[in-house]
Amino acid sequence: MDKNKILEALKTVKDPKSGQDIVTLKMVRDLKIDGKNINFTIALPNLDTKNKQELNFSCIVAVNQIYPKANVNVHLASANPQAQQPTGALPHVKNIIAVASGKGGVGKSTVSTNLALGLKKLGARVGLLDADLYGPSIPTMFGLQGQRPKIRDVYGKPKIVPLDAYGMPVMSMGFIIEPEQAVVLRGPRLSGVLKQFFEDCLWPPLDYLIIDLPPGTGDIQLSLVQSVPVTGAVIVTTPQEVAVVDAVKAMNMFLLPNVNVPILGVVENMSWFTPKELPNNKYYIFGQGGGKQLAKKSKSMLLGQVPLVQGIREAGDAGKPIVMQDNHIGAEAMMKVAKNTIRQVVMRNEMLPPTGQVQMNG
Repeated sequence: MDKNKILEALKTVKDPKSGQDIVTLKMVRDLKIDGKNINFTIALPNLDTKNKQELNFSCIVAVNQIYPKANVNVHLASANPQAQQPTGALPHVKNIIAVASGKGGVGKSTVSTNLALGLKKLGARVGLLDADLYGPSIPTMFGLQGQRPKIRDVYGKPKIVPLDAYGMPVMSMGFIIEPEQAVVLRGPRLSGVLKQFFEDCLWPPLDYLIIDLPPGTGDIQLSLVQSVPVTGAVIVTTPQEVAVVDAVKAMNMFLLPNVNVPILGVVENMSWFTPKELPNNKYYIFGQGGGKQLAKKSKSMLLGQVPLVQGIREAGDAGKPIVMQDNHIGAEAMMKVAKNTIRQVVMRNEMLPPTGQVQMNG
């Protein structure tokens, strides 16, 4: 009996959470052959994982298909029994980052899209979830309007496969409804849709899942922190006083004692206008200092200032985010935001304990 053939057979077995094969996920450990006995361990994120029995049975069936007379012994164990294991909906996602704003129209979806792709350009495994269920913009940002996600059967349950955008898994309400269809959802239904995007989507193992939130502090924000442990929030504002005032409210929601999600930093969008013909000129149309003011209030940092340039708007409308273009003033600004976000996440994870899921009463 050949170990390599056994591993090839086990590649047909899927992890219930991510839908990826258990060999690629390095869940198969201590594979040993002793006469007719084949012994190995399946390392699970935690021993409360659903579908344990189906996983066990699928492993035995896969190996017996190539070696019918073998005795297959599968041991299920915790991947790291000493560590505090994540028990939420996405244990294979290392960091969940919420991108929020106090009001609409400040460029939050533009920042979310370019932040996600910027992190990917820096070598991270990244996914993007459009949680703005009322006004999903991400399909337009990637030129994916009208496309629908595929459904895959995993242990008898239908799971949604996120769409691919520049090699990155992306999910949005806009992939499910018609582009001009009005979304009429109240609190419980909103929570249900968001929960489905976490529990019934086949997200691969990720370093970062960026979540583009709707503006404000409504049901979706509360459902998010109740559904998954959010590593930190990025707040988007413009320099304008009215945007900063609203952004403070969004920031304070994350800092509530029973929510307790750290603020990673602030992105100041539309910091100044620079015409293409005069790249060295800066016109402060919306004023100055709003981003720094907000960063100071949140005790975080200004992750970056993004200029108001025509190319950023054109790139978003064309489904080719600006960060994918080299040597562009907008791309440079967005890459700075991505680099500073990584730095802030590393510092946050070194200095603070993991965020828990929020338990709300009443």
